Amino acid sequence: MSERRRTLAVLYDDGAASAGEIGVGLADLGDIVFLLPPTGHAERLRPVLENFGTVVPLTGTTKGDIALARDLAPDAVVTYSERMVRRTAEIAEALGLPSHTPEVAATVTDKIRQRQVMRDAGVDKVRSHPLSSPDEWPRVYDAVGLPAIVKPVRGGGSRDTYAVTTAAEMEELLPRLFPEGTEAAYTVEELLQGVPSAPYGDYVSVESVCTPQGVRHLAVTGKFPLLKPFRELGSYWPSHLPADVLAEVTDLTTRALDALGVRYGITHTELKLTADGPRVIEVNGRLSGHLNLMSRRVCGVDMVRLGGLLALGDTSQIPEFDYGGRVHFLFNTMAPVEPCRLEAIHGATDVRKVEGIDGIRPYVRPGTDLAGGVMTTPLDVIWGSCADHTAMLDALEEALPKLTYVFTRPDGTVREATAAALTDVSEAGA
Repeated sequence: MSERRRTLAVLYDDGAASAGEIGVGLADLGDIVFLLPPTGHAERLRPVLENFGTVVPLTGTTKGDIALARDLAPDAVVTYSERMVRRTAEIAEALGLPSHTPEVAATVTDKIRQRQVMRDAGVDKVRSHPLSSPDEWPRVYDAVGLPAIVKPVRGGGSRDTYAVTTAAEMEELLPRLFPEGTEAAYTVEELLQGVPSAPYGDYVSVESVCTPQGVRHLAVTGKFPLLKPFRELGSYWPSHLPADVLAEVTDLTTRALDALGVRYGITHTELKLTADGPRVIEVNGRLSGHLNLMSRRVCGVDMVRLGGLLALGDTSQIPEFDYGGRVHFLFNTMAPVEPCRLEAIHGATDVRKVEGIDGIRPYVRPGTDLAGGVMTTPLDVIWGSCADHTAMLDALEEALPKLTYVFTRPDGTVREATAAALTDVSEAGA
């Protein structure tokens, strides 16, 4: 008698893993049922998802979605999308399956709540205060002071995230945060000041696996400097940090995850490197964007598959990352902050010829309208492998001027910019 094939329910939406990555990564673990919310992204990807499994629309209510999942009787419930973390936890708890608890899911997706929990546990002392209307700003200022960072309570990718250094800047920003007749929820936090780290970023992330037996850190991910205000340009393994700082980073991450009560799944924790040691920027209760591309290429580890195994309750296959004695990187050209249309891309073939560059993949097709703004919006990903960190920086310095993007502004004027100009972290950048 053959063994029953398992079923994995994937709550899918735009997130850290593409439809194809999920379909390929989970294929050998069982049959996939994609549970889709009524979003434009999910609907556009429905034909792709149908190539990998069954597609079932979610009902839109917690009670209805739980009932739907019960009828499907999956062996695992998993998501790779920030937007679906809470609903995944609710369904998993109702079905008695491994996942974040709803309380943990609510905490890791709410920046205000997350800060408070870490402060109460003595892990984090960053000053912060919620902001839900312009009238609250005087009270927030008294609690947090300046300089500060303003960001949405929920969400990622640096969407609507701003640094504020003066009262005048905040007065100018408030009408943009709260257009007349709209409601929004932000958190205002003290702006953590990083130690000078150029040519590297002054922050890192830690990729971890959490199980009831404890936390294992798979990697400390180095970062390139932020493009103003908080747009991320890419990552590399291993980080450039010395052993003593690495120990501080991973210890703080362990304490943060423990304070938040995370017991299942993959997490992505961002930390600022300050003069007082590492400080938590935020903890994300899911896989990081682009990480699966990097882990598969560098270490032969499919993080999507690992997430599926953990959701099935299998903690026996947690890997060790081996970088093979080289430095591996992903780098993104960032879209302009001004609204425009991408008209053309030139030079990708020349980029691929640069020693140390292994590939380039466009994310945006010519003819696409770009909304602009401060959100991290990559136009491409460039990846490579070099003998050391210096060789990595040299390869990018040679490659980025070879790649040119052509944009049309709303007034009809044309702008041509190299990837080097679009990723210039000086005042003149992008």
